Amino acid sequence: MKPRHTPGPVWLRGLKSLVFLSGLLPLAGLLWEGWTDSLGANPIERITRATGWWTLAFLMIGLAVTPLRKALGRPWLGQFRRMLGLFAFFYASLHLAIYVGLDQYFAWGDILADIAKRPYITVGCAAFMLMLPLAATSTDGMVRRLGGQRWKRLHRWVYPIALAGVAHFWWLVKQDISEPLVFAAILALLLAARLPPRWGKDVPWPRKAVAPQPDPP
Repeated sequence: MKPRHTPGPVWLRGLKSLVFLSGLLPLAGLLWEGWTDSLGANPIERITRATGWWTLAFLMIGLAVTPLRKALGRPWLGQFRRMLGLFAFFYASLHLAIYVGLDQYFAWGDILADIAKRPYITVGCAAFMLMLPLAATSTDGMVRRLGGQRWKRLHRWVYPIALAGVAHFWWLVKQDISEPLVFAAILALLLAARLPPRWGKDVPWPRKAVAPQPDPP
């Protein structure tokens, strides 16, 4: 018997298609801005910032799946995590490609100097390198090859990736940290939601005094 509240296969395929199309909307928006010449005075900076922002957004949405699945009692929501993670990798790849190709014109010496000199680029590149094995193992075949436990341990790298992504954004903006602060707060809540519910269990709360009972005769 299928779990309660689980949509049928047709509905599930429809939802996956909807999520997939929604994941492409940010790219479509940028392409439309480029087509209509509305990317602003600095189009390279505009698309670099936008792809980085959506990388973080998809990381946060993917991390939100597990607490939502548990809170709502909808285990089938877990089927969307890999797709959301791959969209985060997709926009991170665009983000890096724009920096390497359009901003630095493949000047590898300058790129390596930037990585060594600028902490936000160092952290951003490190986060992308950590994303590579996660993206490469996001197939059913790789889950079977690695085994469930090893696959889960590997994909816990998403936590340091998200932390590095927030740090990258924070150091990049320098002055107006309002958006990085929002991402940091969301990430803190999502990580806190994964803590085991043990708060207060081992705290020696004072107990109500009970009057001694006389010994039975």
